[in-house]
Amino acid sequence: MTAQMQQETALPRRRIGRTSLEVTALSLGTAPLGGLYHELTEDEARATVDAAWQSGIRFFDTAPHYGHTKAEHRLGDALRRYPRGDFVLSTKVGRRFVPRTTRYDGSEGWAAPLPFQAIYDYSYDGILRSFEDSQMRLGMTDIDIVLIHDIGRVTHGEMNAHYWKQLSDEGGFRALDELKRSRGVKAVGLGVNEGAAVMEMMAAFDIDCALLAGRYTLLEQNTLNDLLPECEKRGVSILLGGAFNSGILARGLDAKAHGDLKFNYSDAPKEIVERVGKLERVCREHGVALSTAAIQFPYAHKVVATVLMGARTPAEVRENASSFATPIPAALWDALRAENLLHANAPVPR
Repeated sequence: MTAQMQQETALPRRRIGRTSLEVTALSLGTAPLGGLYHELTEDEARATVDAAWQSGIRFFDTAPHYGHTKAEHRLGDALRRYPRGDFVLSTKVGRRFVPRTTRYDGSEGWAAPLPFQAIYDYSYDGILRSFEDSQMRLGMTDIDIVLIHDIGRVTHGEMNAHYWKQLSDEGGFRALDELKRSRGVKAVGLGVNEGAAVMEMMAAFDIDCALLAGRYTLLEQNTLNDLLPECEKRGVSILLGGAFNSGILARGLDAKAHGDLKFNYSDAPKEIVERVGKLERVCREHGVALSTAAIQFPYAHKVVATVLMGARTPAEVRENASSFATPIPAALWDALRAENLLHANAPVPR
């Protein structure tokens, strides 16, 4: 890539917590590379990563869970062709993968996962083993950010106390300290779908960041009442995933025609559909695509270090990058607030 192209595709950057690590405003999430809902070829996966790079994205997030280790293999294969010092890489711990002994039932949404199954393990040994396995799958020893994956009641229900004990009493937190102290990791945190889990983690351990899927989007902003102010107070960055709330903000109600009206990975309930319809109407009146407003909105909050967008094709990557760069009239945000579609304290792009 020429210097001119790099300048044309440069994205803003923000620092992670109180670390020296900086990430681009847009980043690539790799659940689609693991075959979430639809499989893609190795060439398609590589082309998607290349398109992200060409769009200025320099932060890439993955996890062993995605495609049961498939996404890590594919991301590492694609990124090893680029200078290691030019991008930031994160992965997750909390699941160890072993050869599958039971048939995969498809319930997790992976189209064609690799033949491995997860064992939840948040202990000292489990976290370090997971980290080392990820290094081998990625083909890289340097991993910048390590996130505890899916700790919380939504994932574990009654077992959550057991897994939390592994973190607190069986060395899980100690393993995170060791990763930062002697394994080259620059930032640690957690990756979850629930704000309450982030609040609990911040009270128990000094994290640098949290990957939060949803919970602060154009559609829902209740975290402005508690989580985001607490993150600001503690110097914790949010890596905001799920800006489209599993897709409903990507195509709006048009997605209904394709049978793909999803919210939080499930069929959208009536009240959500109605709210999306109102958001879509106001956006249309101001000549702005709903997806454009959705992708720009979270980054207006200063604790949001990046907006993490999943994509399975180069076209989706380029569309996201274009949406992020498209000017939005201030009148749109004023109109949304006037119709009580934005939280009173929500900062907006200006």
